[in-house]
Amino acid sequence: MSRDYEPFRKELEEEKNHLEKELETVGRRNPDNPSDWEAVPGARDTSQADENTVADTVEDYEDNLAVVGTLEARYQDVLNALEKFDKKTYGLCETCGKEIEPLRLEANPAARTCQEHMN
Repeated sequence: MSRDYEPFRKELEEEKNHLEKELETVGRRNPDNPSDWEAVPGARDTSQADENTVADTVEDYEDNLAVVGTLEARYQDVLNALEKFDKKTYGLCETCGKEIEPLRLEANPAARTCQEHMN
């Protein structure tokens, strides 16, 4: 790595911590696969609930499922970027191997490709 990417590492670590906190509000780590997150249902007692309360609980779960999916995708991107520091491949395009443009990394420190290959 020829550029100083340490500020990006710090930013990625902070984002990782933030994402973990956000994920914990709508999900939990899968006990069988700690690298996987799963949605949790809302905190309503449905043991003696009417149909509307049960429906609301299901809707809360579906909302959490969608949020977990979005957050987990970003979380995996951040983890992948952090692993690249250890492999000394951070900042390199996964497609062509050239350095990713500094402005692209500033906009998205977890960017995997240069601008030419971003689509």
